Amino acid sequence: MATKPLIGVNVDYRSSRKDSPAFCFLHAGYCNALVKAGAVPMLIPPLDDDADVSRVLDLLDGVLLIGGADLDCRTDGYMLHPSMRVLDGRREQFDRRLMQQVAERRMPVMGVGCGMQLLNVSQGGNLFLHLPEDMPKALPHLDTMDPNHRHALVIEMGTLMERVYGEGEIRVNSMHHMAIDEVAPGFAVTARCPDGVVEAIESTTDWFAFGTQFHPESESASALDLRIFEEFVTGITGEVLEEMRLVA
Repeated sequence: MATKPLIGVNVDYRSSRKDSPAFCFLHAGYCNALVKAGAVPMLIPPLDDDADVSRVLDLLDGVLLIGGADLDCRTDGYMLHPSMRVLDGRREQFDRRLMQQVAERRMPVMGVGCGMQLLNVSQGGNLFLHLPEDMPKALPHLDTMDPNHRHALVIEMGTLMERVYGEGEIRVNSMHHMAIDEVAPGFAVTARCPDGVVEAIESTTDWFAFGTQFHPESESASALDLRIFEEFVTGITGEVLEEMRLVA
């Protein structure tokens, strides 16, 4: 039986408070989905030393960048929007350094939510900071009263997203107020909401890298959404087998 790929998963972080210590934590849906898809998830805490990050990546076959709060746009030269709830600084600094090393290695990577946004920003794209202002005619993409809020998805043919969903009406969860504006060079949009908001991207080069704005790991996801993780694991497995063949 082929060895299951090891996929690193970054974790969320909350600094200590008066009434509680600092926490590293993760929505279990990410690990559950990877296990069901045939991979072994390995959690990566927010390391401070780049050499330690490199050491961890040496052991892995791919990386999953999780969702969370908002990326701090000040790091990219923009003013903070009053609607933004930014990631803890320690997590964001680590995530950006992790993404840099993943990109330098051209490691297989999948980004979800702000993980996809980080993938795009790190490669030269940018973001809408608040959809109600930047795209006022857009459909609602966040409903604080309904965690199961969903909208339709328009898929680009000939993409990973088509392999997952095929043809027909598709609906996915939606829980964001930021979104991709300009897509990074070397990437293409593979799914949009009917209002034009980018919901998925993938690399157009030989780098196996893609992301979704919606959350296939969430309780509000459909059973079909699990196939996104299966595509990720299948792609990684193919790359690992090819590397083994070349070494042999």
